Amino acid sequence: MEIITITGNVKYAITLDPSVWIFDDRKFELDRFFSKEAEQEQEYLDIDRERIIREGAVSPPTLKSEKKYEREKLLDGTFAIKLEPFLHNAEVSETAAFCIFKTEAGDFSVPIGEAGGILLCFSKNGKPLTEDGPVHVYFADGSNRTNPIKNVKEIHVQ
Repeated sequence: MEIITITGNVKYAITLDPSVWIFDDRKFELDRFFSKEAEQEQEYLDIDRERIIREGAVSPPTLKSEKKYEREKLLDGTFAIKLEPFLHNAEVSETAAFCIFKTEAGDFSVPIGEAGGILLCFSKNGKPLTEDGPVHVYFADGSNRTNPIKNVKEIHVQ
């Protein structure tokens, strides 16, 4: 079990356990987050599905099949969660300027104003990130999508 701590210029130093985030309602599929086309396609499918159901052409899926679909998605999905709620819980000081991700390869610094939008990927293809994890850090704009920050051991607010 690998954990990450948030320390430094915060009111409460907290410990994060990414292995339990799979049960967190705030998680989302990372690939869908970065895919604007998939988002537009899903929006179209949702509208079309609502129209078909409203017109009575098909009945809505049963709860049992929806649960099965969600379970399958958990087994092969790549999931992430935003850093913002954890920084909020740690109560970052008003004087904080940077969020530093401490890794085996060195430290990576992000301005505190941008840190809340950081994405913490904790599961790839349904598996926890055991080799180079426990999380991979992605910027919300996708600029490091092919080369995320890996082997994060601590998040230090300065």
